[in-house]
Amino acid sequence: MFGISQNEQLHGARSSADLSGDAPTMDRRSFIGRTLLATGAVLGGLPMAADAARLPTLQGQVVSLVNRLRAEGKIRWDEKTAWSVYDFTGRKKLVSINEEEPLQAASMMKPFVAQAFFYTLKDNPGRLQYTASIRGTMEQMIRKSSNSATNEIMQIVSRYNGNLGAQATERVLKRHAPRVFRQTSIVEYIPSNGRTYLNRASARDYSRFLFAQWHRQMPHSSELLDIMALPNHDRITRGVRNMPSDVRVYDKTGSTAMLCGNMGIIECRDTRGRPRPYTFVGIIEKSNRTDHYGTWITNRSNAMREVSNQVYLHMQSHHRLA
Repeated sequence: MFGISQNEQLHGARSSADLSGDAPTMDRRSFIGRTLLATGAVLGGLPMAADAARLPTLQGQVVSLVNRLRAEGKIRWDEKTAWSVYDFTGRKKLVSINEEEPLQAASMMKPFVAQAFFYTLKDNPGRLQYTASIRGTMEQMIRKSSNSATNEIMQIVSRYNGNLGAQATERVLKRHAPRVFRQTSIVEYIPSNGRTYLNRASARDYSRFLFAQWHRQMPHSSELLDIMALPNHDRITRGVRNMPSDVRVYDKTGSTAMLCGNMGIIECRDTRGRPRPYTFVGIIEKSNRTDHYGTWITNRSNAMREVSNQVYLHMQSHHRLA
């Protein structure tokens, strides 16, 4: 079972807003442009569509890489994976693998908690304040991945939304942005031992959330992105072989004895200094808790770095990154 299995179903790189919420449909100008490009290929002796289809897409490259990582034992047979890449410059989804299945969220849900607070803040003008103390708690929650800080913010959300406990966070998110948080389920505070396995979200939800943040479609998006950009030990830029050290990343990791994940926006620049941002979501979920957490999470983190490196090389070649 080293190949792409039923746990890693390939979804076409769909781009319609009604399906994904994170990409526009092809407009008439784009259609005409592609038609002219195809015509030019005929006249100029370039590969025709049938030939171009045989060229490896980024999705195909990621599939091949994940297969190799499985064959090498870096991702095991009992582990599901999900991957998502959206290119803001090209305005299209480049990788969509197992995107729709809700998987364990672990700490990747913490920016969702922050957003639920900001929705609650908007709903309660004059009653709830975004103080320096709460800002510090959010930094602890996202930058340091503090579980107690997360529970503190969730409790504030609950207090202003019917005292529903952890579920208040999910209800606030789905009330304000139902098209974004479609496969998100938040049902528990994070236990004191950090073993949080019940909260779930899909790679597609993370992708939609990051898209909305980047386009400032949610309250206090700039503030939340600033917090997500604070230096931390991410798995999608740090230690990635070909990734420049000066890229900016807005992200959140997730780690348990059953999950290794990272979701974020990687902001690179081309040779002319123009930003070329893209989203990257990677999730590796194990069916049972590992008995060797340190080794397991390190190996899966490094596997994720290999996939992130493959994505960066693709972006580098397509956008002339510096």
